[in-house]
Amino acid sequence: MLETVKRWARALKRDVVALWLAGRDPRVPFGAKLLAGAIAAYALSPIDLIPDFIPVLGYFDDLIIVPIGIWAAIKLIPPELLDEFRERARAQGRPKSLAAVAAIIAIWIVLAVVIGTFTWRHIGR
Repeated sequence: MLETVKRWARALKRDVVALWLAGRDPRVPFGAKLLAGAIAAYALSPIDLIPDFIPVLGYFDDLIIVPIGIWAAIKLIPPELLDEFRERARAQGRPKSLAAVAAIIAIWIVLAVVIGTFTWRHIGR
């Protein structure tokens, strides 16, 4: 059982890197490229949209949303290209996604401003 989970985790890590490669390849259809890039950027980002310290929801994105996004993106990429990207991902290390970090920080700032504005207008008076 533990070995099966380890194999699944290694395949998931490899597929995230493969999606990162797919998101940058001109041969991949635009919709697949967009989804692959977004999922890979989020999965590779050191910052979560939902922080892990939030009970239950903190791990929801890591355990449910990211694997479903990976699955959906993989279904949109032509199989021969996906095989190529997986092979390249095995040989390559984990890339960093500074754009994803910036996007997630921006989302948190916008969310804080919206909540703050709402609170100020409705509760602060």
